[in-house]
Amino acid sequence: MARRADLHQKAEYICADLSSRPKLFPCSPAADHTLRAFLLERGMVFAQTPAKLKAAMTDILENADADLTPQMRNLIDMLWSEWKTVEQQIEELTTQLERISAADAGCTRIRQIPGIGPIVATAIVAAIGNGAAFRKGRDFAAWLGVVPRQYSTGGKAKLLGISKRGNVYLRKVLIHGARAAVLRIKRDRAPIGPWLDRLDARAPKNVVVVAMANKLARIAWAVLSSGQDYRPLPSASAA
Repeated sequence: MARRADLHQKAEYICADLSSRPKLFPCSPAADHTLRAFLLERGMVFAQTPAKLKAAMTDILENADADLTPQMRNLIDMLWSEWKTVEQQIEELTTQLERISAADAGCTRIRQIPGIGPIVATAIVAAIGNGAAFRKGRDFAAWLGVVPRQYSTGGKAKLLGISKRGNVYLRKVLIHGARAAVLRIKRDRAPIGPWLDRLDARAPKNVVVVAMANKLARIAWAVLSSGQDYRPLPSASAA
């Protein structure tokens, strides 16, 4: 039990650290755009993927013929160094999360669910443990903010956008996982495939992704609260 509590504390710390990165280091995602803007002004254009710009940075900084003043070259070098530092820190934290996830039984079980990898698994377990704080999966999904708000008038209920309550970081990574699952699940083989197909036919893509996040949250709660492995049921195609 002490070992499990220690794992949870470590996961909480790392999840908090990862969630704070955009606030502590706003230039991490923005450095790409800032560097592109500076270089574009000097006629240097690169493909939109960050990997293309990263691959060219050494040549840009070492190319004496590039139209860069010493001050601009120093500024670009500073942004590039900060970008690399933050990415390295995030990579190290992600590696730690993978180790924690592999050592924790709850994380290992919910990682069997499509769309839930080590980052999402550790974030869920760090936030709710075995799920005992919630009576059912819907309560967890509601706490997390991935259920639609309702507005009733004249006896008719209208579904609005999601409430966005609860743990912002957990909701964000869960939605990212749901988006990956929606794109990658082989629907002709997965029990959840027919449900996704029906939802795709009548709802916008973002609504489908959030609905998937809602379903993943409920399934994860069920697995954690039962202490059993994830076993997809044929009835999962039902809403």
